[in-house]
Amino acid sequence: MATRVLLGSGGIATGDRREAYRSLVGEHFSDCEEVLFVPYASDDHESYTSRMQGFLGGGGPRLVGIHTSEDPGKAVMEADGIYVGGGNSFLLISALHETGLLGPVRERVAQGMPYLGVSAGSNVACPTMMTTNDMPIVLPPSFEALGIVPFQINPHYHPGKVLFMDGDELSKHYGESRGQRIAEFHRQDPTPVLGMWEGSFVQWDGSEGRLTGRATAFLPGEDPMELVDGARLDGSLGPI
Repeated sequence: MATRVLLGSGGIATGDRREAYRSLVGEHFSDCEEVLFVPYASDDHESYTSRMQGFLGGGGPRLVGIHTSEDPGKAVMEADGIYVGGGNSFLLISALHETGLLGPVRERVAQGMPYLGVSAGSNVACPTMMTTNDMPIVLPPSFEALGIVPFQINPHYHPGKVLFMDGDELSKHYGESRGQRIAEFHRQDPTPVLGMWEGSFVQWDGSEGRLTGRATAFLPGEDPMELVDGARLDGSLGPI
């Protein structure tokens, strides 16, 4: 059975991006009456769930916070769909391990349940969450993640250094660029990395991905490959 995975970078602050997001999400969950929302990347589960319910609006499936369930694993097994929200990837992966949800989510996704992950929720869809941009505010039991896609994702990717205003002057931040951090990752792990630009999504069916927006593919020892809207990808991020 084909998997139904939709992964987003986040960065949907503009009107056009919000409308594209709502359209993709509506299509992704079109046959769902109720979608389980996982707010574990935030430390305020109730307000985060409420914000997302309001943001998605009416007319689609009902969004229910998994934190309200006495048995999160059972809730996953009975869900029509699942939406894993963004925030801090270390908080999120810690909670997924501690609640024992990795196995149930993998099982249901393999059965065809639609999965949506945005930002941290896309990080944990990968083999590990080690290409996150987040601060390690908690120590997870493991970096192992869901592995429902065979590549890594770096959400909120941008290609250069950061510039900022220091008083009236434009200054340069001298920390590593996203590309430098991904190169550091590849010196330890050969898994391909998809750097997803703001507002971008990738749909994965178990063997093929389709990009909405813009992304950059990183493979060890190779130059980064720029990907455009509509690009089709295999599991090694090669073009189809």
